[in-house]
Amino acid sequence: MNIGDVARNSGVPAKTIRYYEEIGLIHPNRSENGYRDFTETHMHKLAFLGRARALGFSIEDCRTLLALYENENRESMQVKAVAEEHLRQIDEKIAKLQSMRATLSELVDKCAGDHRPDCPILADLSPVGMSE
Repeated sequence: MNIGDVARNSGVPAKTIRYYEEIGLIHPNRSENGYRDFTETHMHKLAFLGRARALGFSIEDCRTLLALYENENRESMQVKAVAEEHLRQIDEKIAKLQSMRATLSELVDKCAGDHRPDCPILADLSPVGMSE
């Protein structure tokens, strides 16, 4: 398969496939004329990587997961450990976003939104003692 075919079949854009090759995540065959030649296995690995990235796994996590995917002697606890760490990071991001939302919501509620220049949102964003 050429890069267009594998991109279409795996759901991973050709530009991303080239990047994955550049960073060593995949290693397509090369034909005599230098064109990339992808196999069904490459397509499955790319679909795997596309799904992992859609779930927010980092490139390094993807590298680890792909190595585990290819290792028939892997232990599922190794895979679970990677996924659990990623889940912990997601929960941490959600907590930060919820805190940001609560703070911003409070500031929006405090702002009259009228014709006066006083604005608690700007006051909160401004460094203390900053002159106007």
